[in-house]
Parts: sequence; C-alpha cells; structure tokens
Amino acid sequence: MKTVRVGAAQGFYGDTIEPAVATAKYGNVDYLSFDCLAELTMAILVKDKQKDESVGYTRDITTSMKALLPYVKEKGIKLLTNAGGINPLGAQKEIIRVAKELEMDDLKVAVVTGDNLFDQMDSLLSKGVLFDHMETGESISEVQAKLMFANAYIGSMPIVEALKQGADIVVTGRTTDTAQFLAPLIYEYGWSEDDWDRLASGIFMGHLLECSAQSTGGNFSGDWDQIEGMEKIGYPIAEMSESGEFIITKVEESGGRVSVDTVKEQMLYEIHDPSAYVTPDVTVDLTQVKLEQVGDNRVQVSGVKGNPKPDNLKVMMGYEDGYMGQVLVGYSWPDALKKARKSDEIIRQQISKNGLTYDEIQTSYLGYDSIHGPLASEPSEDLNEVYLRIAVRGKTKRDVLQLNRLIPPLFLNGPPAAGGFFGNIPPRQLLGMWASLIPRELVESQVKVVVEEVGTYA
Repeated sequence: MKTVRVGAAQGFYGDTIEPAVATAKYGNVDYLSFDCLAELTMAILVKDKQKDESVGYTRDITTSMKALLPYVKEKGIKLLTNAGGINPLGAQKEIIRVAKELEMDDLKVAVVTGDNLFDQMDSLLSKGVLFDHMETGESISEVQAKLMFANAYIGSMPIVEALKQGADIVVTGRTTDTAQFLAPLIYEYGWSEDDWDRLASGIFMGHLLECSAQSTGGNFSGDWDQIEGMEKIGYPIAEMSESGEFIITKVEESGGRVSVDTVKEQMLYEIHDPSAYVTPDVTVDLTQVKLEQVGDNRVQVSGVKGNPKPDNLKVMMGYEDGYMGQVLVGYSWPDALKKARKSDEIIRQQISKNGLTYDEIQTSYLGYDSIHGPLASEPSEDLNEVYLRIAVRGKTKRDVLQLNRLIPPLFLNGPPAAGGFFGNIPPRQLLGMWASLIPRELVESQVKVVVEEVGTYA
C-alpha cells in the first residue's frame, strides 16, 4: 500500500534547520514542508522590503536551501515553503541563485503569487469589498491610511498545480500554515476538491507538523524533564495513507518523543473551535479524532471529519500603531519587590507631572509577574532580585524616548540598591492587526503559478 511521507522542516522564521537535515538524511521522506510565516513575521518582512526592494522574504531561506538542496538532488525530496512572505518572486530568485551556486541546474523552482492585496485595496473597495473587521465590525477607514500590508490566506491548490508542473521546490507567500502539508497528498493521491474527510485529515496532519518539535516533545507541558535528547530533538514525520489515516513519527537518530500526550498537546494548539477549524481548503471537525500509540515513537491518527470550505478567505492586514519605548532597572534583596514598586510609583507621578502623554503604560516585575501578570500571587518570601520594566506606547519615537530620561535620577534619588539599568533600548514601531474577509473568487482568480528551471533562468 502506498504511503506518502511528509516531514516538518521549520516552524517559524529563524527556526533551526538541523532537525530538517536529519529528517532528510535519515527519514526516507518524500516531502519537507515549511511553515515560516506569522503575522509578526509579515511585519518584519515589510520593514525589510521598505529598506531593500529585493528582499521581503525570510532571509534564512538561503541557509535552509544550502542545507537541503543536496538532498533534493540525491533523494528526490521536494521542498514546499511559504518563506516568500511579502516577496515570493524574490525568494524564488534567491533559491535559484543558491541552486546555481551548488551547480544544480536541472531543478525546477515554482513560485505562487496572488495573495498580496496591498496594492489593490482601493480597487477592491470600489468593487464593494468592505474589509470591515471580522470580529468588531469596525470600518477599514479607521486604519486604511496606516496600512503596511494586506495578504489573503490561500490554500493548497496552487501548490498542487506547481507539483503537477514538475516543481522540485515550491515557494509561496501567505498560504495557511497547513497548505504546504496538504498539497502533496492531493497531488500524490488525486484527492478531489470536495473529498472533505480526507482533505480534513491532511489539514490536521499539517497542523500536527507545522510547529517544529511541538509534536515530538518540544514545548511539552507534561513530563518535559524526562524527554531525552532535547539538544538534538527531531521534527515530526507523517506517514499518510490514501484513506486519510496517518501515523506521526520521527527519525530515531534524533531526540524527542512521539506519544499520545505530545501529539494531543499540539492537537489543541491554536484551535478555537474543534468542531469547525476553518481553512481555505476545508472546514475540519476534530471532535471524533482518535490517537493511538502503535509503537515506540509512533502515534496513529484517525477519525478526522471534514465539511465544505468557506465562501470567503481571511485577509490579515497590518497597520502602523505608534511606538513602544521601555526601560529596565534592577533591585536587589532586601525588599527588592517593594523597591521596584516604589520606583514605578515615582516614575508614573513624574510622567504626569511632566505632561507626558502615552496611549498605554504597562509595568511588570521580572522575577515576579512578568509572565503571569495579575495571576501572580504575592511571593511567600523576600525575592533575591527583581527587575522593574516600564513600557509605554506613544504616537512618535520622540514621545516614547522621553521615558528614558526619568530613570537615571532614581539611582541617587530613589529606593536603594538599584542596578543593571537598561535605558538604551531602541524604540520599536508597533503593528496593529486587522482581520477581515473577502470573497474567495476575487483572490483565487488572480493567483498565478510560475515554474522556472534553474539552468534556463535568466
């Protein structure tokens, strides 16, 4: 019985490529699929492109391709990635450059475009697309002048088309996190676009693989201290059958663990409604999923159900939302937390006295509540040290930089034993997120797939 083996390659921009290399070397996989994008990543890539028009894709694509292209040549593994970000054509060009450098002229590199709607906003609005916020109902007019990017989430079918055209590597822009994982199954097994249960199973498989090692013991909340080999943890591999059932495993040469519990934790990650996980390809129902340990580091998955895909696609837009400034100053025992709280009180009074206007002021105490926030309980003993962090959100860089001037006088004029002052943290532009919906045909009608052979690329 035919089995398609798909391996996870990357879970975010900047992720290590070493586990993917181990999978390519030892995993006998047919495909390696990357998930490189998040909303924050898109903002980073927009800023890159503003500085240099030739970029706008994830720059670690260079090292990833240098590490993995030899296995594409040697073992026939295909690479599917959404590393194209804001500039998938630029990413295709860089992949071809690396392939030429490695003297691999006979590889075919496909690019998928059409998800980027930024330059079409006025045209789409004139056609009646409202772009109201999908949760609050607010009008896009609130932020339209400040937009930095606007990308629709597209599904697997353009990647399938690229594979049909013989592509060895496919690079896209803002596909969904799971599209790169489902596409090879549609291509290999010829699943139809309304084979909802099997499509849903492929999407769920992608969900279990998309976050690097989170199905193999990484970021695990159970007995994480008993996970062996975390310094060389392996990424998950899916063995997918034509029926839609599959097994999650990993290469034995790498560390980590594949168990019902590690898989279950990733299963629930970022799932708002288990009965209706909406993607461009299918709406997934996970309420009848069965996980079964069928061997060492082998979990069988079955029971995934699917329902028709939505009429609309989600569009994620980012807009300029002011600047953040922050300062850090540490206090030592005794009374470390008490000292930090008093300094926060002083700084807030001086902000008011000096007429500084901020949209938001946030205080946290590193070592006490910086992660748990208001859920943190009062410490039962005097803490050894606490860092006071004050962050402000303002409209301009100049506004937020004024916070830095208030801290240094505290060393002589405030509570005792201050140290470790960080006042030179650069201001950071903040990004607001705007989610909306668009009729899918308006996006899909302009999606294009272009395949180039390395040796003939000009």
